[in-house]
Order: sequence, then C-alpha cells, then structure tokens
Amino acid sequence: MRLALALTLIIASPVLAQDIEDGAALYRKHCATCHGIEARGDGPMAGVLTVQPVNLRELAAQNGGEFPLFRVVKRIDGRDPLVSHGSPMPVYGDFFEGMFDVPMKTASGQPILTSRPVRDLVVYLQSLQDDG
Repeated sequence: MRLALALTLIIASPVLAQDIEDGAALYRKHCATCHGIEARGDGPMAGVLTVQPVNLRELAAQNGGEFPLFRVVKRIDGRDPLVSHGSPMPVYGDFFEGMFDVPMKTASGQPILTSRPVRDLVVYLQSLQDDG
C-alpha cells in the first residue's frame, strides 16, 4: 500500500496518517492549481506557465525508482527555486518558509531539516507515487 511505503521512506521523526492528511490539504490549497487535483501536472493554470508543472506521481519513477526527497524539499521550501511564470515556485513560498526544525532522512540516510508544513506535503507526495 502506498501509505505504508510513504511511512517507511521517511524520516527521523515519526510520520502519522494525520501528517499525510495534512499534506493532502496543503496540496489542495497550494499546489493543485498548477499540478492538478490528481497531481498529474494538468491543473487549470498549467497552460499559462512558461515551465509546465511536472506529474508529481512520477517523481520516483523519473529518479530511478527512488523518491527525490532532498530535491523536493528544497524545491517546495524555496531553497532551490524554479521560475515558472516570472516568479519562483512555489507561489506560496512564504507559507512554507520558516523554522527548519523537522528532520527528514533521504533513502541514502542524508538528513535535511525543513518545516512541518513542508514535511507534511512531502509525505503526501510520497504516498502518491505510481507503482513501477
């Protein structure tokens, strides 16, 4: 089950189902407009963006089967900005900035600190990864 996979891929701090639910709510509020409700890169704003939103369900598949946690965290929290339509992604970067006090661990064991909203959003994205 994807939820179990998401829970095992993470982290130095425990992840609960509530964290994934919180991440889903954040996704709907801040990401679905560009990436689409199903996270396939087909949101209503996708057509007007210079850089097309990616299919977030294929992040692991596009990275040799390993979820690119480090890259995703940095993209969301603004440490690795992506300019899509004259402004950096995420549009709601200020919301995701803040205390980097929640540790996450990549598959290789490398830790990264981020905020709780980013962690929740990332665990949600991990739960969406398409199989094979």
